[in-house]
Amino acid sequence: MVEYNPNAIEKKWQKKWDEEKTFKSTIDKEKKKFYPLVEFPYPSGQGLHVGHPRPYTALDVVARKRRLQGENVMFTMGWDAFGLPTENFAIKNKIHPAKVTKDNIANFKKQMKSIGFSFDWDREINTTDPDYYKWTQWIFIQMFKHGLAYKKEMSVNWCPNCKVTLANEEVIDGKCERCGTEVVHKMKNQWMLKITEYADRLIDDLAEVDFEGRIKSSQINWIGRSYGANVNFKIKDKEDKLTVYTTRPDTIFGVTYMVVSPEHPILDKYKEEIKNFDEVAAYKDQAAKKSDFERSELNKDKTGVMLDGLSAINPLNNKEIPIWVSDYVLMTYGTGAIMAVPAHDTRDFEFAQKFEMPIIKVYDGEDELPQTDINKGRVINSDFLNGLSATEAKEKAIEYIKENNLGEAKTNFKLRDWVFSRQRYWGEPIPMVYCEEHGWQPVNEEDLPVLLPDVDSYEVTSTGESPLSEIDDFVNTTCPICGGPAKRETDTMPQWAGSSWYYLRYMDANNENELASDEALDYYGPVDWYNGGMEHTTLHLLYSRFWHKFLYDIGLVKTKEPYMKRTSHGMILGSDHQKMSKSRGNVINPDDIIRDYGADTLRCYEMFMGDFGSMATWSDEGVRGCRKYLERVFNLKDIIKDGDTYSKDLEILINQTIKKVSEDYENLKFNTAIAQLMTLLNEIRSRGEINKKEFETYIILLNPVAPHLTEELWEMMGFEGELNQASWPEYDENKLSFDTFEMPVQINGKVRATVTMSKDSSKEDALKLAYADNNIKTYVEGKEAKKTIYVPGKILNIVI
Repeated sequence: MVEYNPNAIEKKWQKKWDEEKTFKSTIDKEKKKFYPLVEFPYPSGQGLHVGHPRPYTALDVVARKRRLQGENVMFTMGWDAFGLPTENFAIKNKIHPAKVTKDNIANFKKQMKSIGFSFDWDREINTTDPDYYKWTQWIFIQMFKHGLAYKKEMSVNWCPNCKVTLANEEVIDGKCERCGTEVVHKMKNQWMLKITEYADRLIDDLAEVDFEGRIKSSQINWIGRSYGANVNFKIKDKEDKLTVYTTRPDTIFGVTYMVVSPEHPILDKYKEEIKNFDEVAAYKDQAAKKSDFERSELNKDKTGVMLDGLSAINPLNNKEIPIWVSDYVLMTYGTGAIMAVPAHDTRDFEFAQKFEMPIIKVYDGEDELPQTDINKGRVINSDFLNGLSATEAKEKAIEYIKENNLGEAKTNFKLRDWVFSRQRYWGEPIPMVYCEEHGWQPVNEEDLPVLLPDVDSYEVTSTGESPLSEIDDFVNTTCPICGGPAKRETDTMPQWAGSSWYYLRYMDANNENELASDEALDYYGPVDWYNGGMEHTTLHLLYSRFWHKFLYDIGLVKTKEPYMKRTSHGMILGSDHQKMSKSRGNVINPDDIIRDYGADTLRCYEMFMGDFGSMATWSDEGVRGCRKYLERVFNLKDIIKDGDTYSKDLEILINQTIKKVSEDYENLKFNTAIAQLMTLLNEIRSRGEINKKEFETYIILLNPVAPHLTEELWEMMGFEGELNQASWPEYDENKLSFDTFEMPVQINGKVRATVTMSKDSSKEDALKLAYADNNIKTYVEGKEAKKTIYVPGKILNIVI
């Protein structure tokens, strides 16, 4: 009897796939295309851990299935290789980032090939390749020409450790997302991208795509669209007004004070009239040392200073109200000034209580203050708004404000323009030059790419400028307009740049003359299915959708959205139920699993370990269980007999398995698909035989999960060609049997598995089938069943 030797089998087939370019995709208009996409990784020095293969394997399963269904699949991989982690590692270890990147990519690629992903490696891309970033620079130039890229002196988030500007999105809890250092504010001249121009479309066009609900929510919440009004509050005895943005103009009669940001220009303009300006100035200095996150934290202690000598007039009732300065108001959001309605806003209420400010209720109801849920109430204490509902009052208030020239209806967004400059070496040079006569001008497109200089010193400068600023040969150039002396931009692009359009380059990765040909873009676009981590469903997804919409506007792509479907996967935790990290010592290297058990076992376990969208905990026992399952599949070869149709006593279960596996793969329910295949295997083993037709169907269904093993078995049985050229089996509706159904099995009231059984199965039979299910076993092993509730044809609930 031939023993299962996964290492020999897997190396054999990986070599064959490589040499024969088995998974290469070319344009074939006779075939339906399928473009699945997985997020390309940042090639770190640590290499892959077992969390990486989970999403790659999932879409590899779908890709392999779709090929067997006759579709022209383009499944690709590349490297998101510019950015801070590599540069910081290079500086620390005195190794050039280009060398670090090259070595890391080689390791990642070796690991990926050892897992057997069906990537078309001829389409491999690398964001640090000049042939690639030439087009990243070209897109930036088009944005500049269309008014979407501009330079602005502004207060930016600055990481003192990385010595780099960070976008708001890269600051987590007031700290640099890369190194964890407390972020400070600094004035810098920055390149910006006008993503706010697309804010409405970035929300509205979500209606046209199939994204998971939580992914759409993360996009919508980040953009933060709200409807309301800009309202002008006159400063008493002055020509100036304080404009506030409010989503609740219906509550203006409840305003008892105003608050301005410490950066608001009104403070310096009227400092001679603010009697306590020394106190205000000291408060401004304190606020400048805090991050936006610290300042806007809801549960922080409220601080502020009332302006002595300046007050405002409520435009709806003409009452005089005090003006305060407080750091919880940000100049970068809204207008830098707010109206405070303490009866109906928690933050305003806490501030009013602390500083003993008046509180006026403008909605009825017995709720304790602050009364924030006012949609069920009616307006009170509000003159012409009294008696109206919240919706009616809001409309009428905006109408009144417009008619009396007190402001205007306004849609506002939390989204801010994208800070695009980075003062670092390891990034795409921004292709702009500055001429004293003509200002900022883009490099001529025929001169792209602007190459990143190959230098010995790439460490950050003491001034915080990019290392490129110290390379005279790079900095000094000529103006594209007049030919006179000019200076190059020395800031580089953020890591987000190369990943904002990479899915387009895959379509025509080796094109030297265009970003991609019209033929390739028309055939392969858009991406049919994109899967990635939830951590990238806000920023990366937002940025790439923005770039795509711009490319759509200039006629380069034909669809408004880049990705038709977006799903996300759950993280794999260490066996200690903690996030995998080197510091915890719980990282599992896939190389070790492949060495000891085989790549097919790794693939099978990662797909079987639990619900794909949820977190799952690594289990060595689970790995061993999957290895045993694959050994049993391999050993089926020893009980094969002739036969070209399904046996009578197996045909119902086989048809049910074809249906379930086909649907479950597409719905990312890999664990239940594999469980069904295990159920069928158990039935075959209990019979002690399987015919060739049944065996052929079985290994085709398993192939997307365990491609090496199944290809080997296909060849051993002498089936025609290679398995990857076979056809996916179809089930017969008439042979699914109305006498059987999928019984939900609950443990303590929660569905933990489904098992196929007859509608009139006895309780004993139902329990026997349930206890044989692997998912159920994990919940009931070593535990006592207190009672069982069984409703024939409906449900089985085991109480433990």
